[in-house]
Amino acid sequence: MDNGHWDIIQDMPEDPFGFIYEITNTLNNKSYIGKKQMVRKIKRKPLKGKKRKRIDYIESDWKTYTGSSDVLNEDIKKLGKDKFKFNILLFCNSKFELSYYEAKIQFEKDVLLNEKYYNGIINCRIGKAPRIFLEQYYNKNNDDG
Repeated sequence: MDNGHWDIIQDMPEDPFGFIYEITNTLNNKSYIGKKQMVRKIKRKPLKGKKRKRIDYIESDWKTYTGSSDVLNEDIKKLGKDKFKFNILLFCNSKFELSYYEAKIQFEKDVLLNEKYYNGIINCRIGKAPRIFLEQYYNKNNDDG
């Protein structure tokens, strides 16, 4: 499978929703932690005689994506993509997982307090955890313990 410029640290699941990534400037070791959806939802008009819109999922631009930080993208443009490492840290199966783990990793690494990160904001809106996530989370943590 073509992964674009991304290096994958773990095995890719069958149909991941998205991933948490770290982009690192190899010249100064400054990094950026973020998330990217691998698919995006598009709404199409209803079929003739129907009222409900049709929803399709198509692949996003994840293979060429370079992060949402303006400062990071300026550095990539100035220094060249070859001066950066693009690592996928974790695959996620839902929007909830994606937002939860992005924020968790960003707080664990103190990205806002540490000058070695490009991150300038932690922007997340996360609701109550879906039951399936809780079951998987607690089963995984009980197996580790």
